[in-house]
Amino acid sequence: MMKLLLRMRLRHRRLSSPPLTRLLACLLLLLLPLSRAATVVTRLPGFHGPLPFYLETGYVDVEEETGAELFYYFVESERSPGTDPVLLWLTGGPRCSAFSGLAYEIGPVKFVLEPYDGTLPRLVYSPDSWTRVASIIFLDSPVGSGFSYARDPRGYDVGDVSSSRQVVTFLRKWFDAHPWLLSNPFYVAGDSYGGKMAPVVAQYISEGNEAMRHPLINLKGYLVGNPVTGDDIDRNSQIPYAHSHGIISDQQYEAAMANCKGDYVSPANKLCADVLQTIKNLMSEVDTKDILQPTCPLDSPNPGRDASARRYLAEEHYYRISDPPVEPSSRCFEYRYYLSYFWANDNATRAALGVKEGTVTEWVRCKRSGFPYTYDVPSSIRYHFNLTTRGYRALVYSGDHDLGIPFSGTHAWIRSFNFSIVDDWRAWHLDGQAAGFTIKYGNNLTFATVKGGRHAAPGNRPKECFAMAERWLDNKPL
Repeated sequence: MMKLLLRMRLRHRRLSSPPLTRLLACLLLLLLPLSRAATVVTRLPGFHGPLPFYLETGYVDVEEETGAELFYYFVESERSPGTDPVLLWLTGGPRCSAFSGLAYEIGPVKFVLEPYDGTLPRLVYSPDSWTRVASIIFLDSPVGSGFSYARDPRGYDVGDVSSSRQVVTFLRKWFDAHPWLLSNPFYVAGDSYGGKMAPVVAQYISEGNEAMRHPLINLKGYLVGNPVTGDDIDRNSQIPYAHSHGIISDQQYEAAMANCKGDYVSPANKLCADVLQTIKNLMSEVDTKDILQPTCPLDSPNPGRDASARRYLAEEHYYRISDPPVEPSSRCFEYRYYLSYFWANDNATRAALGVKEGTVTEWVRCKRSGFPYTYDVPSSIRYHFNLTTRGYRALVYSGDHDLGIPFSGTHAWIRSFNFSIVDDWRAWHLDGQAAGFTIKYGNNLTFATVKGGRHAAPGNRPKECFAMAERWLDNKPL
């Protein structure tokens, strides 16, 4: 019966009437274990009309002892879901919600950027969604991110290694419940700190496959954007990047090189420490995630809300708002983050997404404190090396206006592998213009920059990043 319903669900999703589709989905969900119960979402609060794509949300238990469950958003490919790749998307932080990927970067919805007036923020379809060519699982990981939770407080005490293994547990259980996708090519993807965890998760999947742990996941590779490594190379590359972009002077750069001897992380003498403090002050004058954009401190003055907004807030439309975030300027990229706080904490939103009552009292995009976290993968570089030398495909891309994780530092650790060059440094194009630059190395490793891209490049260069992802996933040259 289970297999029959799965086949019917796949065959009829595009062909049957909406009521029949919903009925088949509901019958399937009733057969799934309770801890993995899913919700088929056909409408989202703030989005006009039915969703033009298939969205499923749900939980998967990843630790029985503490009752830890990871929440996910699954969006099916709009092109050919039976054969298109399946991506797992991990967001940075750690403990930033995967909703960031869904609504700000590569997903099929985005916020209408209009001044918040107390009513529910509006969503519209994003034409540059990667779900046009791939099915994507947006995962709230580690526990404590987004709507993921644990019944026992001990379940929130995780780190790089334990959370990565929980992701693998999630995937094996998720594919158990979605076996029709097991034969599709699978990639682990993520940006920022998620870019650090992606190769770790991919290596654990690979090791599990080699040990014949079922279900066998059809891992083909991974892709990461402006990835943190945890290695000193990330921060050491900031100084030469800042110099090359006119943020620090020749004299300051020369003083740093002379007194710090290439180590800008742990100053060994006072002269080094002094020049690094000067440089730090200068770097604070720009947005490190996008050096061309205005700086938008989170503690900027709140312009306040009008009377209608205050009335709306008082009508208990929201789940449990204790202290709303400070409202940034609408010209800031972060304004969309501000809107998401009110959208995700709305009662109607939580009901539509199938969020379990009493599990997460207040949704925030990134939980910066409150839960322990162990950084026990000091550097992810060896995981990149291990995977690529074992034949897995890799795309590493960088928005070239990111000062936090500069493209030059990322390219430096890639070059340290000493792989042969298959296709030398060149421009890649979109609409007849250079969209960035790329180089392809042996072992199927591609590095690309996104011209004008910020720390999460799809956020401000969506068309370029979609073109890049589509070509790479389709095994075509950038």
